[in-house]
Amino acid sequence: MNIQLNKFGTTLISRQLGKESFAAFSPVIKDVPIDEVVIIDFDGIDTFAPSWGDEFLTPLYHKHGDNLVLKNTNNQSVIATIKILERTNEMKFNVDLE
Repeated sequence: MNIQLNKFGTTLISRQLGKESFAAFSPVIKDVPIDEVVIIDFDGIDTFAPSWGDEFLTPLYHKHGDNLVLKNTNNQSVIATIKILERTNEMKFNVDLE
């Protein structure tokens, strides 16, 4: 499954908006098997805040683990947020560096 984050906007900020985005997308991802690769594509994202990311990415990580792949993460805001989430939540995202 491919998730284009820019469908939620290009400025992904605030815990509340992250929660709402995850809730809106939950019906789509709830039936995705835990062994299926889920790709989160950051293409077109300008700002990615840790609060938004924690509400959206962390639950996906807890369900899919290494099968959650982050793509197009070369934006400095995305890089910084991924590092913060990994450190804060003691987890390691699978980042596709291509």
